[in-house]
Amino acid sequence: MSPTLKRALLIAGLIIVVALIGFGLYKMFQKTTGIGTTRPGVTPTEPGQLPTAGERPVTGTVATSPGTLPAGQTVTLPPQTLPPSYYQPKPVQTIVDNYASYASLDKNGSLRYYDAGEGKFYRVLPNGEIKELSGQVFYNVQNVTWAPSNNKAILEYPDGNKTLYNFEMQKQYAVPQHWDDFTFSPDSRQYGAKSLGLSPENRWLVISNDDGTGSKLIAALGENEKKVTMNWSPSRQVIAFSQTGEPLGAERHEVLFLGLNNENFKSTIVEGNDFRPNWSPTGKKLLYSVYSARTDYKPELWLVDSYGDQIGDNRQMLKLNTWADKCAFADDTTLFCAVPRSLPQGAGILPEVASGIYDDVYKIDVKTGLNTSIPMGGDYQINSIFYDQSQNRVIFTADNSSGVFEAQL
Repeated sequence: MSPTLKRALLIAGLIIVVALIGFGLYKMFQKTTGIGTTRPGVTPTEPGQLPTAGERPVTGTVATSPGTLPAGQTVTLPPQTLPPSYYQPKPVQTIVDNYASYASLDKNGSLRYYDAGEGKFYRVLPNGEIKELSGQVFYNVQNVTWAPSNNKAILEYPDGNKTLYNFEMQKQYAVPQHWDDFTFSPDSRQYGAKSLGLSPENRWLVISNDDGTGSKLIAALGENEKKVTMNWSPSRQVIAFSQTGEPLGAERHEVLFLGLNNENFKSTIVEGNDFRPNWSPTGKKLLYSVYSARTDYKPELWLVDSYGDQIGDNRQMLKLNTWADKCAFADDTTLFCAVPRSLPQGAGILPEVASGIYDDVYKIDVKTGLNTSIPMGGDYQINSIFYDQSQNRVIFTADNSSGVFEAQL
């Protein structure tokens, strides 16, 4: 056999062997991968496109230790996109046409207010019905402190006279003229005040029953009455705050929590001046506003734990420039705040410079720190805001518009 023929036969043999190996590999992979079939959970696509992921059911949850992720677990998260209707302006409705002074929402969702033009007090029921709280006329009321759970209030007049009026019993009780800065207990049966005598040794933090009986001295104020802020907590644990703690600098203050029985509560540190507190519904959280050079002297919101051994813990800045008394809690984790659209430098020192600036309403999730703007569909200079849980609505009054308004959420 010639060398040329041997070479040709060898080449032909190699080609046949390679072909057989290739055919064997093809059959093997066809069985294992199932090419040409549709895998469960995968949507077939047109040629040249990748298959979509498909939905994968969650088979259960796996408990893990804190800080670890469950192994081998695939979870389909719900979509986080809010519906388009959420971003539409809320239909603001007028529920009171006349100018309403000293508005307040009770625990049943009824709004109380004073009509200075008529000299009468009214209540707006959750169904929108407006009723007189009393047929009596109260002329020239200068300030009103409402009880939280009953229709009673301390009324102050320009001549210095002060009375507690119980609208449910249609009775009034005298309040000493030298008492000031009032706050009601959560059950509305007592109120606290500063008793401001002429000399420092006669200045006290006091409490009294709502009918004027049972007066009791709680703590001596001395010359520190301006450093004490009256605000009875919903838990009844704290009656006031005092900025008489250790000196920490020009703009840092230790705020003490004052109880009814000389308790030694923990304190908290505030990073600024003009401390304005606002309790959550349970009293476990405290919202407050302060201003400082760091904020260009604009008010800034903070949140801190405020109950028991947790007082002063988990202090966090909410990154909103407004005052705490322009906010309303929905619960311990959610609040609504009226936030000026812009604030000039120094608004914390002189809030009057913010007059005429419109507000936007924000919903704040204190767990996540998420601030969500709620379009209101109008321009309002909001001076008081409330949240009605029974109807999931925000109620507010405004300096630039006469009346009381609501926005369903």
